[in-house]
Amino acid sequence: MPKDSVIGIIMATLLEAKPFIDRLFLKAYTHEPFEAYQNEHIRLVISGIGKAAAAMAAAWLILTEHPAQIFNLGASGAMNHRHKLGEVLHISEVIEPDRPILGTDRFYEHSADMLQGFATAVLATQDKPVILPEERASVAAFAQLADMEGAAVVQTCRRFNVPCYLFKFVSDTPENHRIRENIESCREGFCQSVMPVIMAKR
Repeated sequence: MPKDSVIGIIMATLLEAKPFIDRLFLKAYTHEPFEAYQNEHIRLVISGIGKAAAAMAAAWLILTEHPAQIFNLGASGAMNHRHKLGEVLHISEVIEPDRPILGTDRFYEHSADMLQGFATAVLATQDKPVILPEERASVAAFAQLADMEGAAVVQTCRRFNVPCYLFKFVSDTPENHRIRENIESCREGFCQSVMPVIMAKR
């Protein structure tokens, strides 16, 4: 199979990725420098948490497998009461509140590639988790969701001219911070929602 017909998936943790590995019948093919799984059409990489890890994983995937497109999938926190636990959203724009543009009070913004027919949201990516009410309120002025990887994946894909689609599910809310438990309870529903999109791209 030509490498440029491969679909790349980047997820931060195995906890989030397990349903995709199971449903897509992916097999582990390497553990260094990243844990990665594959079938004939798909390569799924576990990046680890944070911007640096996500950027390195995306660059490694692009340079070794030359995917036709990359999906960044996973958990995100809701910044306000509008979005409910387990809700799936397609990311239209990513901002970096912890990365101001040099000499200004503005932060970096990145546009993701888009597919039609999905509820959308703006995502904030920063290396520090957004947990406290005052932190959520500050980010909520600019974004509905927050994660720790999305912006890095988008930037890397842009640098290599690879289309990049982001889908996130709500794993914690202002009232519910049980992130691990929520991921475990919501990940199957997220997988069911996103799988048709991935399969359509094969």
